[in-house]
Amino acid sequence: MKIPLFPLRSIFFPGETVPLHIFEDRYKQLISDCRKEAITFGIPVYINDRIEFGTEVQLVEVVTTYEDGEMDVVCVARQVFEIVEFESHLGGKLYAGGTVNFLDTVNDGEESAKLKVLEGIEELYDLMDVPFTPVPLEKFHSYVLAHKMGLSFDQEYELLKMAKESERLEFLRTHLQTTITVLKEVDRTKKTIELNGHFKNFDPLDFDGLKS
Repeated sequence: MKIPLFPLRSIFFPGETVPLHIFEDRYKQLISDCRKEAITFGIPVYINDRIEFGTEVQLVEVVTTYEDGEMDVVCVARQVFEIVEFESHLGGKLYAGGTVNFLDTVNDGEESAKLKVLEGIEELYDLMDVPFTPVPLEKFHSYVLAHKMGLSFDQEYELLKMAKESERLEFLRTHLQTTITVLKEVDRTKKTIELNGHFKNFDPLDFDGLKS
């Protein structure tokens, strides 16, 4: 399938609301075409000087149009794709485009795996003393809180490329487990440092029967 492309150094997951400020002429033209022709476009992730994977988005609303033609728009992310062929100008347009293949998403996430991730998120937020609004298990999937788990940009990109929900959940569970372990060690170290310099009560040792 051939679609317009709007490369960004940003990652958007399916189902996510995508607010964009449009100021370049090529993307003003793109949004105009989306409004007139009801087409979707792709936001490939610019990473490591390359664009390979991204997310298809659909224009939902033009919130504000400024006197100079700049716009604030809201889109919704739909599905992940891999770029097969890139064109700097699509069919004589100002904006880029390309041929893409959409990932065949496999919704094989088990409730037990989702529960482990949710419990990990709650523990992480508790350790950081950050308020957490519980998400019902039946409404939770790997993309829901992906931006709020402390993943690096590279880690979010790895998550985006995974087609299986089971793989994404395991990836998140492992990340949370590692992060929680590190935070607990930092907290233990902090408490140890705070004790330094304070008087301590040492329990007397009974050396009777001690052998060297």
